[in-house]
Amino acid sequence: MSNIKSKEASRKRIKMRVRRKIEGTTSTPRLSVFKSNKAIYAQIIDDSKMHTLVSASSTELDKKSSVKIETSKAVGKKIAELAIAAGISSCVFDRNGYIYHGNIKALADGAREGGLKF
Repeated sequence: MSNIKSKEASRKRIKMRVRRKIEGTTSTPRLSVFKSNKAIYAQIIDDSKMHTLVSASSTELDKKSSVKIETSKAVGKKIAELAIAAGISSCVFDRNGYIYHGNIKALADGAREGGLKF
């Protein structure tokens, strides 16, 4: 077997490097993003209590085909709406090892348009 690293192993390494630098607290929780081929998910997490405060996904929006830019932006707006309702106005963005580009950027832009600050 060669020393070629898999895509999952590379993303895990990047994810751990990003997570060393950011942490969600009670005052500024962490907005974590996960993307698959069929859906995109966002959670606002308080790392000090290890508790998910708010979550949203493209499956909740009845967009079950594939992840598109419009879907990601809608999920960002939905997570911002739920966060504002829960009393959260600012957070730290965790791209979770993904490149800040395309769907991840669209979700972040949608959350900013919805009123979240990060």
